[in-house]
Amino acid sequence: MRTVFSSEQIAKFQQHPCVFACTERSIHYTFEFKKRALDLYTEGIKPDEIWKQAGFDVNIWKKNYCGYTIKDWRRMAEKGGLESLTKRGGMQSDRGSKDSADKMRRLELQVKYLKAENDFLAKLRAKRAESSSGRVRNTRSSGN
Repeated sequence: MRTVFSSEQIAKFQQHPCVFACTERSIHYTFEFKKRALDLYTEGIKPDEIWKQAGFDVNIWKKNYCGYTIKDWRRMAEKGGLESLTKRGGMQSDRGSKDSADKMRRLELQVKYLKAENDFLAKLRAKRAESSSGRVRNTRSSGN
C-alpha cells in the first residue's frame, strides 16, 4: 500500500528543490536529483542516506521505498539511458501493451453493453407502441 501524503506534506514537498511535482500519492523528483542519487548509490551510499542528505525525512515512507526507487531509476537508466529519467511515471514503457489490452477489453465490454441497451430500448419502444395502439382500439370499440 502506498503512502498517502497530507496537504501539509504536499505543500512542503512542492517547496523542496529536489521535487518536480507532488500529489497525494506520488512524488516526482527532478532529473538532477535522480542523476545525483544514482551517482551516490554507485559510490556505495545507501538509498536512505541519499534521501536524508537531500533533506527528506525518510520515516514518512514505507520501509525500502528509497531502495526500490533507486533500483527503478537504475533500471530505467540502463534500459533507456539517462534521458529516460526525465519521463514521469516510473517504468511506463514496460506497461504500455498491458494498458492497451486493458483499454481494448474495456471498450469491447462497453460496446457490448451499449448494444444490449439499444436492443432493450428498441423492444421497450415496440412494446409501448403495441400496447398504446391496443388501448386506442379498446377505447374506440367500447365507445360504440
